[in-house]
Amino acid sequence: MTATVTRGGPAAVGTRGFLRASTTPGKVRLIRAGLVLACLAWGALAALTAGQHASAASEAASASEPLSLAAQQMYQSLADADVTASTAYLYGRTPPFAYRQRYQQDIGAATADLKAVTAASGGASPAVAASLSTLSANLPVYAGYVEDGQTYNSLGYPAGGSFLEVASEQMHLTLLPAARRVYAYENEQLAAASARATGLPLAVVTLAAGLALGFFLYRSQRWLSRRTHRTFNVGLLLASVAGLAALIWLAVALAGARSDLLRATAHGSTPAETLAQADIAALQARGDETLNLISRSGDTDFQADFKTAQSQFSTLLSRAGDPGTASQDATAWFAVNERAQKLDRAHDYGAETQLVIGTGSGSAGSLFGRLEADLAAAIHADQAVFADGAAAGSGALTGLEAGVSVLAVLMAAGCAWGLSRRLAEYR
Repeated sequence: MTATVTRGGPAAVGTRGFLRASTTPGKVRLIRAGLVLACLAWGALAALTAGQHASAASEAASASEPLSLAAQQMYQSLADADVTASTAYLYGRTPPFAYRQRYQQDIGAATADLKAVTAASGGASPAVAASLSTLSANLPVYAGYVEDGQTYNSLGYPAGGSFLEVASEQMHLTLLPAARRVYAYENEQLAAASARATGLPLAVVTLAAGLALGFFLYRSQRWLSRRTHRTFNVGLLLASVAGLAALIWLAVALAGARSDLLRATAHGSTPAETLAQADIAALQARGDETLNLISRSGDTDFQADFKTAQSQFSTLLSRAGDPGTASQDATAWFAVNERAQKLDRAHDYGAETQLVIGTGSGSAGSLFGRLEADLAAAIHADQAVFADGAAAGSGALTGLEAGVSVLAVLMAAGCAWGLSRRLAEYR
């Protein structure tokens, strides 16, 4: 008679039963593995979400906005330099030193801003890189024309006006379009960074996944309580508390940062950009006003350009909201320009010149100066709003990435510990 040999004994059978998924210990092992993996996966997703939002918020506050501001200031400095040089010419052979000083400050500021934007434009598009090269190459050319015009003007030669007209043509046809492209690009970068910092899709997915994980934890504890007749599992309870803390922190931080950044954009960078464009339109109009006096050719193009810039200015100012007395000063300036055009048509150039560049309270020069001061103050105030909001939004996300990572690890550790203790009771 042949004896049947059974491999393994009662211990081996018990081990297989312990590992089998259909048994309670086997199910506990599966739940433990699932919870640990789910906690770590959600922690990675939450850290990714926090990191992306924090990086975008920091970029908007510390990189994109300063570069957008530098590009904006470069454009304004170039436009103001052209207006200042043209106005100075109208004073004759010895223009006021203040105009000469302001022109030099504008050129110096534009050069400094150009260097700053160029240094940070490593990843810029070829078109923007070409615009920066155009500015670098042609800004000295423009300055040379102005210097020649000022020299001839100081000697009493009429060629000074021709040089200034060529310089202004260089500014309006070459420099300002290139500066506008750079300015538009930097604004797009700022808008893109703000959009990434306030975007909802990834944040919503992360929060929804956190809620799903919380439900998984709750159902696991309910099942374990029914099977083991234990009311609480300390490890799973600690994991639940850590998960709830991570979820609340993530939701509050993302919501707070989004609110701050949206406020910074809506009440800061957006109106500041609109006002900057309005200021540029005003500078273009002022340039046309002075160039009309310099040319004295009877050409109506300058006045037509003035009307176009005036319309653009009014539209932009209305869109941004009237900052203080800007609308009143602009209306008064436009009315003075109408009077100047009547004098121009009557060939009364002396009275027209005095009305355009005079220092009296009712002159075009004084009213334009007041308008510039109004716009500068409003732009500065809006930029301060953006800086405060962007800093608050970036600060709300400080430590979030590391915090949710640590809490996710604690969740995984709590699940592993709590369920391992239950498994030990079956051995």
